[in-house]
Amino acid sequence: MASKSCELHFVLIPLFCPGHQIPMVDMGRLLAHHGVTVTIVTTPLNAIRFKTIIDNDVASGVRIRLLSLRFPCIEAGLPEGCENIDALPSRLLSRTFMDAIGMLQQPIEQFLEEAKPEPSCIISDRNIPWTFDVARKFGIPRLAFDGTSCFTIVCSHFIHISKIHETVSDDRETFTVPGLPDRIELTKAQLPSEFNPGSLALKHMKEQIRIADMGSYGLVVNSFEELESNYVEEYRKVKGDKIWCIGPLSNCNKGKPDMAQRGNDTVSVDVAQCLQWLDSWPENSVVYACLGTISCVEPIQLIELATGLESSNRPFIWVIREGYKSNEFKKWENEEKFEERIKGKGLLIHGWAPQLSILSHKAVGGFLTHCGWNSVLEGISAGLPMITWPLLAEQFFNEKLVVSVLGIGERVGSEIAMKWGDEDKYGVMVKREQIVEAIDKVMDGEMTRKRAMELGVLANKAFGNSGSSCLNVKRLIQDIKQISGKKFAEA
Repeated sequence: MASKSCELHFVLIPLFCPGHQIPMVDMGRLLAHHGVTVTIVTTPLNAIRFKTIIDNDVASGVRIRLLSLRFPCIEAGLPEGCENIDALPSRLLSRTFMDAIGMLQQPIEQFLEEAKPEPSCIISDRNIPWTFDVARKFGIPRLAFDGTSCFTIVCSHFIHISKIHETVSDDRETFTVPGLPDRIELTKAQLPSEFNPGSLALKHMKEQIRIADMGSYGLVVNSFEELESNYVEEYRKVKGDKIWCIGPLSNCNKGKPDMAQRGNDTVSVDVAQCLQWLDSWPENSVVYACLGTISCVEPIQLIELATGLESSNRPFIWVIREGYKSNEFKKWENEEKFEERIKGKGLLIHGWAPQLSILSHKAVGGFLTHCGWNSVLEGISAGLPMITWPLLAEQFFNEKLVVSVLGIGERVGSEIAMKWGDEDKYGVMVKREQIVEAIDKVMDGEMTRKRAMELGVLANKAFGNSGSSCLNVKRLIQDIKQISGKKFAEA
């Protein structure tokens, strides 16, 4: 562990959504291992997901703690127990969920008032803009955490200022994003909802986020400079020098227990049995398929994926999320005797899976992913080529980075970003034949695999001692140390 950093105290405020919360917990553990005191704001049910891994850190002498605040479900109009976005019974409640997070401002301020050592800074998910006002009130810097890549941030920035997407006559017509180091072509249909007509409430929130971002002291990014150096540089031109790439944050989970428990203490499969199943297959032979923790894919589309994986004639592990219409898909599974058909060749995991443990196994040779940024980084760290199937949000940007810039993936052919909450309006968007074709290209593509393995080496080097991300963590801590005690005037 590094030497203690002068009683610095970092307070981390994550968005309670798996893709945002997991890397911020990793970040908190990383900072604490560098000697600072870290408090991670959470709630009782969210805390359960990380308790074991945090308790292990505390037992080893690391100064990290979970601040478990009661989540105001009932007051906000949510069912009791909806403390995470993945627990919402309907996506229509997502705005209510954000309102509930807003109600945590007062108890967080009370903690900051009484905390020892005194807080040195707040690192907040950028989707919680009111934390900027809290930081100003206490005269401490607020750093924004963006759970995606500099590539995505820069693409979004240049599309926003150029309004190039408004010049196309059709949602499927391609346009070239201006101002980028690479030629990146997109369609309006592939853009996140912020670029397509939405509610006034959503636009108001995006403006609040933009104001908070511009006023924040800096930006912490879960990436590493060698992965996207041109885009880190481009974003520095926009934002200034205060950008710290400290990823891949998943790399702080190196021990087997950490990898198995990351993100959830309760996995849906016996980890040892899963790894034993993988041990029975040759190196680089297994396809690992997972479309994310909050992606809602229609049962009819899941059937296409099921038959595509089966038709690929390759061993596979497929993680199927529980919740959204999962009973409908299970009914098809039972009627078609799907598990019997794939016995010996396929392993199904219903619910939470130990993704890091699986990806790091030598038998896994390709990763079929929804292109959520955490999954992309985890695939890169494992040196795996990817079969890309973006579904919503910024995932088409991530696909462009994987396929067009890095050259480590093949598209299944998804063309439309689904609107979160409206997934039932979309039927089959990708057919089994497309899935098989993309799997074959990735699993047989020697150059793609070679490049992916090279990036895996770079990712681990960046995160290791004296690597770029390790040095950036030290620079971040030193920066906060230098300004600690200086009051940030209220605007």
